[in-house]
Amino acid sequence: MLKSSTCVVAALTALIAASAAAEGELNLYSSRHYDTDERLYTDFEEATGITINRIEGKADELISRMEAEGANSPADILLTVDTSRLERAKNAGILQAIDSDVLEDRIPSNLQDSDNQWFGFSQRGRIIFFNKETVDTPPATYADLAKPEYKGMVCIRSSTNTYNQTLLASIITHQGTEAAKDWAAGIVENMARDPQGGDTDQLRGIVSGECDIAVSNTYYFSRAIRTDVKGVSAERDMIGWVFPNQDSYGAHMNLSGAGVAANAPNKDNAVLFLEYLASDQAQQYFSAGNDEFPAVVNVELADSVKALGEFKADEIDLSDVAKNIPEAQKIFDEVGWK
Repeated sequence: MLKSSTCVVAALTALIAASAAAEGELNLYSSRHYDTDERLYTDFEEATGITINRIEGKADELISRMEAEGANSPADILLTVDTSRLERAKNAGILQAIDSDVLEDRIPSNLQDSDNQWFGFSQRGRIIFFNKETVDTPPATYADLAKPEYKGMVCIRSSTNTYNQTLLASIITHQGTEAAKDWAAGIVENMARDPQGGDTDQLRGIVSGECDIAVSNTYYFSRAIRTDVKGVSAERDMIGWVFPNQDSYGAHMNLSGAGVAANAPNKDNAVLFLEYLASDQAQQYFSAGNDEFPAVVNVELADSVKALGEFKADEIDLSDVAKNIPEAQKIFDEVGWK
């Protein structure tokens, strides 16, 4: 469990303050595409004197680029979304283990790699949304979602989507391969349409009447509370939500995280940046700027996130889940999940 003590916070503050006059740079490879992250970068630069050079792209492209660059890679940090991509980077040999008391104390153990090669800094719940006008009894668990009574009602993304891969991998971890295969086959039977679009499109499917139930990450809906999202915000009062498995292991959480590159030329600066991402200030930006749940406990939530209510989160070790992602993709292929 997380140690949330004043001494840890003080140590982090002192660490950043001690680097205020530092020289140097940080080469950040990022697949996070949120404009609100700009505040993270500028505040770090102002606090430390370290210049951030950014290379942005899709996660798989950045991972391939770092592999191709090898020992000559200028990358110091890989910042990306979802456990599956972080594990892919680890397996590709492009990350390295780091030793940081700040990260060990601030980031819960289930949200970090067992070998300290990556750490989660923000979370998103993958939950069930439904049309309150047409669904009287929504699924209460992930298993319920696959029941025959919901045949032809469910909108969900494709099997290539990393969020779905990690969700299925978590079901494998909790319940085993056969149960996970039965669940995936049941979801295919219950699909209202072939998988298409992103998470916001699944919510739009409820509004348009294409589906009665949808699976989406929480921050897509919270964003529609905070700002105007076409096809969702104006009609969001018709959408209800369920945090699944509240009587068992809790709602599945995926994360956004980062690791230090295997050949980082500015390793000390890279570690300092990760420690900054674990600070209360940065954690609040993740929530207020992108409607995410902080990884660090007791950090204030944005109003758009608070609006979803309190819930029990699955605290399964995501390192264990990551190991089952290849099996999840195999199951998707076997059951015909497009």
